[in-house]
Amino acid sequence: MSLAKNIPSLNWLRVFEASARTESFTRAGEYLNLSTPAVSQQVKALEAHFGEKLFERRARSVELTEAGHAFLPAVRQALQTVEESVQTLFGDGKENTLILQATMPFSNGWLAPRLPEFSRRNPNIQMHLTAAYRDQDFRRAGAELQILFGPVHRSWAQCDRLFDELVYPVATPEIAESIHSVEDLLHYRLIQISTHRVNWNQILHAAAYESIPTRQLCFTEDTPMAMAMAAAGYGVALARSPTTDDLLEKFGLVACQEIKGLASREAYYLVYQNIESLSVAASAFRTWILQKVAR
Repeated sequence: MSLAKNIPSLNWLRVFEASARTESFTRAGEYLNLSTPAVSQQVKALEAHFGEKLFERRARSVELTEAGHAFLPAVRQALQTVEESVQTLFGDGKENTLILQATMPFSNGWLAPRLPEFSRRNPNIQMHLTAAYRDQDFRRAGAELQILFGPVHRSWAQCDRLFDELVYPVATPEIAESIHSVEDLLHYRLIQISTHRVNWNQILHAAAYESIPTRQLCFTEDTPMAMAMAAAGYGVALARSPTTDDLLEKFGLVACQEIKGLASREAYYLVYQNIESLSVAASAFRTWILQKVAR
């Protein structure tokens, strides 16, 4: 059975929760402005949907069955999530709510450590942060602001350039001190993030080294994982300043000074539909982040 067929009607769930809370189809109907027969009919429809009895019927009350008790917490959580989302997106607090979508390296490496400062300056703004791994993740609607990495794209309505990226090799202090040339570098595994456009090939080509032995490369898809591997002495990773600056400090990694870094041709951008229609929360975040990167 497909997921859509497994999920019951939202009305059925509301009736089920009210009946469980009041232990009465009549009182549930009064709460939901429904007749007692209508409540009973919807509960029966829900039970038929699952093929399980959810209530024991008494003369003047109802009592949850074992299956009903097991189902109730999930229903309450789902209804609460829907209610909170409606209030956040469409209620009175909409202007003070910001939904921001950003690339995973930017979210983890640069933004997360600085969010407490934004919150202190804007205590009334509620932030919802969604991290994106791949380009297609940004196609989901809902975020008022997005932080993307790349060249300016024709599909972007308006944007602000935040900062460029510098890619350079990092390792433990012991390994970094032993690297004085590309040949020294190739004594170690080269940890490469498979989804990043600037990688070891570009770094070594810039140093006039034509090819990398395949056995030297170790692929991963996650920047914190690459930094953790390098910190364990497994090899040499590529830092991406400034988004990885805090990670380097956390893991105790240092630059391999003898190997030149490479400035990316791409940059991080704050993207939005129209500056004139930004909410109060989005405008406050835009002002704050532009001030931060200007420093």
